Amino acid sequence: MFDRAGLTLSLGLLLAFVAVAAYTDLRWRMIYNATTYPGMVIALLINAFGSLVERQGWASEQVQRVVGWIGLWPSLLGWLACGGILVVCFVFFHLRGGDVKLMAMIGAFLGPREGIEVLLWTFVIAAAIAIILLIWRFGAWQLVRQTWLRFSRAIRLRDMSQLASPPGSPLKTMLDLAPSALLALILVRFNLLGPLRIL
Repeated sequence: MFDRAGLTLSLGLLLAFVAVAAYTDLRWRMIYNATTYPGMVIALLINAFGSLVERQGWASEQVQRVVGWIGLWPSLLGWLACGGILVVCFVFFHLRGGDVKLMAMIGAFLGPREGIEVLLWTFVIAAAIAIILLIWRFGAWQLVRQTWLRFSRAIRLRDMSQLASPPGSPLKTMLDLAPSALLALILVRFNLLGPLRIL
């Protein structure tokens, strides 16, 4: 099992895939299947191979630390857990399909515990960036005013759908999850959060 604070082959590959996804997400607002599908397959193959090697006793502990495999079952569980959470978000909150595949890939490399921690920090960072951009664009007072008007209207009409911004609304901002995921991955995997660790 891999060392939390060190750079491994597996972590290096994951960082490369997420960096490419962050670039394409910022540049073209797309996370391409050509990035996420190979990443998922490689993660599952590395961890399946790692499980086989570990079971047969073919690799030393040092090789395990260098490669950074977590085992096939943790890899599958991470893929299912992170992908499953994002599928729910895709259905109810209209996330993009590339975001779902990106987080499933991260889960396949990291396993369920670290994968979900990266996922949670990704949303925290993306939300903070979105709020900063909205404040920059409209000003804090205007943002608070619009939020209060929308909230009071929803309460008055007893219709919580009034809280959602209509399509084309200037208050509607897209969350760029790939750059946020890259930052979250670095913070979690290199243990830079200290006492802020979630899991």
